[in-house]
Amino acid sequence: MKNRTTHYASSITGFKKGIFISLEGIEGTGKTKQSSLLNEYLKNIGYKVILTAEPGGTVIGLKIRDLLLSIENKKMTPLSELLLYNASRVQHIKEVILPALKKGFIVITDRFIDSTKAYQGYGRGIDLKLIDLLGEIVTEGLKPDLTILLDLDVKIGLKRNKGINKKDRLELEDIKFHKKVREGYLKIAAKEPERIKLIDANQSIEDIHKKIIDIVMNIITQKLI
Repeated sequence: MKNRTTHYASSITGFKKGIFISLEGIEGTGKTKQSSLLNEYLKNIGYKVILTAEPGGTVIGLKIRDLLLSIENKKMTPLSELLLYNASRVQHIKEVILPALKKGFIVITDRFIDSTKAYQGYGRGIDLKLIDLLGEIVTEGLKPDLTILLDLDVKIGLKRNKGINKKDRLELEDIKFHKKVREGYLKIAAKEPERIKLIDANQSIEDIHKKIIDIVMNIITQKLI
């Protein structure tokens, strides 16, 4: 690993186009922690990296995030939810993601378009064709070069979040909803195996991190060749 790392760090002159990486998964999979660890690792070996998240990433996006996740907004309709996520994503892409990619940065985001399909599509039951149509309008075809999907049993994930006293409007949904979301993620991954790499999240933080690094470095190598 050390020899490979030295090669990568010494080869950096900035990508002609940056690399876009997303981390996905149901509640409690450790996406946020793994995103942070990946960000730190890549920066430590010399890469230009931006770590961001959805919903959020911008001033407007963070305000939308508050609306989406507040437990006070129990009456929010699935369609309102879908439109708000997409509104946040437009700002995120225009203000953060695209400018960074154009400068050759590696952009790591905690959630992106696959979350919308899994939660609002498979979870809420909104027509997947509608979600895809809105997604095309919002992203203008932008997709992550690599997506890491952390997979975990729903009960374990929710128990983890309960243990750290993490609560938001989506986490308060019943277990059937979260099972639909997980099943949705697995269906999405099965359709795009080249982009989406599945990792069992029922492992130690260190073991998951090592597997992510191996996958990410492989993508970076391909970009540098």
